[in-house]
Amino acid sequence: MSSVDSQQRILSGMRPTGKLHLGHYHGVLKNWVKLQHEFECFFFVADWHALTTQYDDPSGIEQSVWDMVVDWLAAGVNPGSSTMFIQSQVPEHAELHLLLSMITPLGWLERIPTYKDQQEKLREKDLATYGFLGYPLLQSADILLYRAGKVPVGADQVSHVEITREIARRFNHIYGREPGFEDLAEAAIVKMGKKNAKLYRSLKKRYQEEGSTEALEIARALLKEQQNISLGDRERLYGYIEGGGKVILPEPQPLLTPESKMPGLDGQKMSKSYNNYIGLREDRDSVAQKVRTMQTDPQRVRRTDPGEPEKCPVWGMHKVYSDEATCAWVQDGCRSAGIGCLECKTPLIEAIVEEQKPLHERAKEYEDNPDLVYSILQEGREHARDAARDTLEEVREAMGLGYR
Repeated sequence: MSSVDSQQRILSGMRPTGKLHLGHYHGVLKNWVKLQHEFECFFFVADWHALTTQYDDPSGIEQSVWDMVVDWLAAGVNPGSSTMFIQSQVPEHAELHLLLSMITPLGWLERIPTYKDQQEKLREKDLATYGFLGYPLLQSADILLYRAGKVPVGADQVSHVEITREIARRFNHIYGREPGFEDLAEAAIVKMGKKNAKLYRSLKKRYQEEGSTEALEIARALLKEQQNISLGDRERLYGYIEGGGKVILPEPQPLLTPESKMPGLDGQKMSKSYNNYIGLREDRDSVAQKVRTMQTDPQRVRRTDPGEPEKCPVWGMHKVYSDEATCAWVQDGCRSAGIGCLECKTPLIEAIVEEQKPLHERAKEYEDNPDLVYSILQEGREHARDAARDTLEEVREAMGLGYR
């Protein structure tokens, strides 16, 4: 039995899309940098996921992987505080995906909202493939393989965590029924001592009769601090309180990431496909050129025309980068025509360039030394495989594949 504390473990991944932009930085990477100091974090490059839509032209994937990982490192994701690895280099992802496919109803995959959305968006591609249909299940395998209790996602990805919870629940229901489960669970309660046993039973009753999630949390905390029971007993009692069997694959919870407030150069969401982005590590002249040529309030034709910041994409960027005093200066100056649009953009250019300085410096170390990036990913792969093997050992055993 693995001694993983799933509530302290986080898993997150990104498809390799090449060099990242400021939308990625403010939407995902800054959050990763924060989480790596609070949790045990596994961050992976989802290169198999890239193949679900790019199977016909995988030529750019390898370079995209390296560019993206350098950007992670430049942003402050630290190999000493987190585990970084490439999905396809940990073959256990594929094995768990296969084993989970044996129990996953087809209808569950077909009803995922993003399945139909992506088919609509990518109409020019033939996505009538098993790989595309099965990619939410591969995502579930990615999460469950590490028994991650929390998965940082945007609101549009919550459905993927929900199906992962359903798959974990179904797996535990089918395979967590070890012979004599209830007798073993009852014997484990006795080992906790009279006072703790009484408290556990009352919490179990509250959860099962009233659905109290507070009772479930208190019970989990109680079990965590028990010294008199084995890890196997603890997992049994986790399952017993929820009315199921032994918990082999813990159900993850979505950890909603703060929505990126980083607009693109045209006011829409920043995206490579809209070509409205500023790269994470663009040079100063390029940043200045892009900001200077940004669209502004269309009503402000001449320098003397008053404008409305709320209608201007530049104001959206000021809300991300500027302090209160600068924002007040922009609001007053724009509405009174006291400042021109180029004047308004100058402090923004300076703020973006200043933010990017340490990113350029960190990236240089890795770009000058590709072997260092390679060794970070190798070390990450070994650590990830150790965790993955622990999970698969139990999954195989539960499914009758634990041959000696």
